[in-house]
Amino acid sequence: MTDIKNQFDISGQVVAVTGGGGVLCSAMSKMLAAHGAKVAVIDLFVDKAQAVVDEIKSAGGEAVAIKCDVLDRGSVEQACQAVLDAFGRIDVLINGAGGNKKEATTSPDMSFFDLPADAVRWVFDLNIIGTVLPCQVFGKVMAEQKQGNILNLSSMSAFKPLTKVLAYSAAKAGVSNFTMWLAVHMSQNYSPNIRVNALAPGFFLTEQNRFLLTDEKTNQPTQRGKQIIDHTPMARYGDPADLLGTVLYLLSPASSFVHGAVIPIDGGFAAYCGV
Repeated sequence: MTDIKNQFDISGQVVAVTGGGGVLCSAMSKMLAAHGAKVAVIDLFVDKAQAVVDEIKSAGGEAVAIKCDVLDRGSVEQACQAVLDAFGRIDVLINGAGGNKKEATTSPDMSFFDLPADAVRWVFDLNIIGTVLPCQVFGKVMAEQKQGNILNLSSMSAFKPLTKVLAYSAAKAGVSNFTMWLAVHMSQNYSPNIRVNALAPGFFLTEQNRFLLTDEKTNQPTQRGKQIIDHTPMARYGDPADLLGTVLYLLSPASSFVHGAVIPIDGGFAAYCGV
């Protein structure tokens, strides 16, 4: 009988995490290192990545900080080579870089009809190109190895478009679609031992959305925040720790037949119609 504990063993795996200095991906990076993975924390803001690495090392883990602009292929190639130089191989890519932009968000001061194309394009590029480019570069290494695991970050807004964030919702829907496409492509053209999946987090307080959901002065929920909580059956925001069990599962042998899936982690938000 298979020892189920061993099925969740990721020790020795080399994991590259883009957006690794952010709230969610820093928690992932620290958890993976605590479970014995070697983690490359990759971020445009290398000081944030280094802070995560310092925490990992102080806890006895193994990690490196790498600067990268996920919208620049040359920068992504340099980051990939830095991971190979540090650890010799790449087993996992987590595409955590992404986000929204105020200028691409409708508001009383910005109607849909006036949204600047450049701002909409910026959000699309960050979320779509910022996922595709690392998959091309790091995925090529996996294709040569005939083995690997890619985990993208989609969003609950890919299932149900959220008001105001037109570009972000559409872009994350694209990430979900791309995840399924890439899963099939990698299996059919390179190796059935390369898996591709995505997480679709619900509402977590991050630097991106904190003051959309909570009042900066009172720390009380905004009207939008109240609507979200009212439509989340578990009646709370997610905590970064809520993602970690699913991440560990998707990166371990325990999920060896999970491929092309987009997994909601949302406290029941997608299941609730509002009545």
